Amino acid sequence: MLAKMKKKVRFSVHSQCAWLGEIKAQSVLPNQFIQAIGPFVFLEYILSYKQSLNESCKELVGKRSHPYKGIATLTYVLNGEVEHLDSIGNHVTLSSGGAHWAKAGKGIVHAEAACSESQVTNPDVSIIRFWINLPSKRKSEEPDYFSLRPSEIPKQELDDDAGWIKILSGEFENTIAKVPCYSKEFLYHIHLEAGKQFSTITDIAFEYAVFLPANNAIVNDKGFQAGEFIVFTSHGEIIEIGNNIETAIDIILFGGEPYNEPVVMEGTFVMNTPHEITQAYNDYYGGKYGQIKPQ
Repeated sequence: MLAKMKKKVRFSVHSQCAWLGEIKAQSVLPNQFIQAIGPFVFLEYILSYKQSLNESCKELVGKRSHPYKGIATLTYVLNGEVEHLDSIGNHVTLSSGGAHWAKAGKGIVHAEAACSESQVTNPDVSIIRFWINLPSKRKSEEPDYFSLRPSEIPKQELDDDAGWIKILSGEFENTIAKVPCYSKEFLYHIHLEAGKQFSTITDIAFEYAVFLPANNAIVNDKGFQAGEFIVFTSHGEIIEIGNNIETAIDIILFGGEPYNEPVVMEGTFVMNTPHEITQAYNDYYGGKYGQIKPQ
């Protein structure tokens, strides 16, 4: 029997960052090399090293209010707080370790504001935002939302006291995420202790990518830097991640089956045809997405 081989890295990229005041946004996906990983069509990493004392959540909410259609959004709070408001009546604030999930379906308006949990003891903000493309038959469904507090996200301890893995979407071994999946996909947050390794056997039908938010790591025997986005080829079966620094590191591993329908993406609308994009704008300007009620 042939030994399983490690997956080959197709490419890695360190995306440019843009500053919005004292918030830094790194646009990871799509990029110049690839448009999607499985059904994931957008990945943005938001962080700050210091939070302005006079900057309030409500000031940021208005700046980040957008209409969405055709996707599900997932905002995962590594560090800080994120306040979510939407046009179907939800207003929820989650702290470090929580996740906001919203299915835009036929149309929703939502706004999310990033804040630090504490201006004094924990001023950093670190947030990951995903868009997940919905199958065409799901793009006209009613919008939906739910929140996951840290204790509600399935978590599994790794062998050899190596750390833990949180299952945000899909499943890992016998643990299934609470977030609905409309295609075959997965999204994991892996916390790896100093000097430890994590490995997983991949599915040949899936596309795979790793994002390193804040630390360097060894991925399939090669060193990568904090902020790098790593995409794998279909060759090989194993993804192995090693931590060779003296502190614990965090890794985002995600992917799924390729999206097998046409994709037309414009702004925050992700549809299957140009006509559907036009209709999305018409519905929004016609008031069909609703409005966020004043707080």
